[in-house]
Amino acid sequence: MKTISMSGSQRENVGKKDARMHRREGKVPCVLYGGKEQIKFAVEEKAFKKVLFTPEVFQIRLNIDNQEHDAILQDVQYHPVTDVVMHADFLELVPGRPVIVALPFKTKGTSEGVLQGGKLHKKKRKIRVKGLVEHLPDYIELDITPLKIGDSIKVGDIHIEHLEMLDSARDVVVNVKVTRVVAPVVEGEAAPAIPAAEGGAVPAAPAVK
Repeated sequence: MKTISMSGSQRENVGKKDARMHRREGKVPCVLYGGKEQIKFAVEEKAFKKVLFTPEVFQIRLNIDNQEHDAILQDVQYHPVTDVVMHADFLELVPGRPVIVALPFKTKGTSEGVLQGGKLHKKKRKIRVKGLVEHLPDYIELDITPLKIGDSIKVGDIHIEHLEMLDSARDVVVNVKVTRVVAPVVEGEAAPAIPAAEGGAVPAAPAVK
């Protein structure tokens, strides 16, 4: 898992008034929990851009008043109208203690079903897993090469050493769906007649009564 750094300062006061003051200054009220003590601090809002507007998950090295803490971003609250970051929760990483994160996934290969005219659909953006930080990959890689039209990869099909999948085993991650072009062939229907201009047979004219 990639590591980035963020800096903040501990909040002297706690409460709505203090939080509003920090937001007016362009800062985000934050909480770090999971370690020996809970720490309330503030971080410049612009510092969140490198961790929020990307599908990647980062280990964050927090520098709070010259004290370093390793953490992951657990939750973010946004303003309902402006989408400005209002509050953030960080979980402190403790050696030997597993964490729960939502990892993105990437596909590799070209599906057999796609080559037949089907379309690949990604049903999930991330997959929740549990494991030690040192075992967490940057992303989960799924080989879609064997997938035919109608096939799918479910959470229960994914097995990664040292990681526990937390989403339902029945949840579909990716599948290959039939398209209108190949639907008649897949369903066993007769292909449409080829127009005469393209070399097809001309249908007989109806008999005149």
